[in-house]
Amino acid sequence: MTFWIGVGDKWSLLVIVTLQGGRLRFSELQRHIPGISQRMLTLTVRQLERDGLLVRTVHAEVPPRVEYDLTETGRTLIEPSRALAEWAIAHYASIERARERYDAKA
Repeated sequence: MTFWIGVGDKWSLLVIVTLQGGRLRFSELQRHIPGISQRMLTLTVRQLERDGLLVRTVHAEVPPRVEYDLTETGRTLIEPSRALAEWAIAHYASIERARERYDAKA
């Protein structure tokens, strides 16, 4: 049995943190996450929906309006995601130095 949820990558964490403020349309979500391509956002929200962490709502309008929101389970990831982001910010300088040392050896 393989158990893996799609929250181990940066895009998933950014989507989760971005949706903490509530429901967003696809284009709004993309605007709030610098550097994410349309394809990567599509793949990310599909995986998060599959894992039951967000819900996709399609409104019967012309053109169709699609919104994304965190599920109750998805909301439980806000605090751990925030903690991981804070850790990354706090250790950014040491990580960069380690990368420079590593790259210098290559």
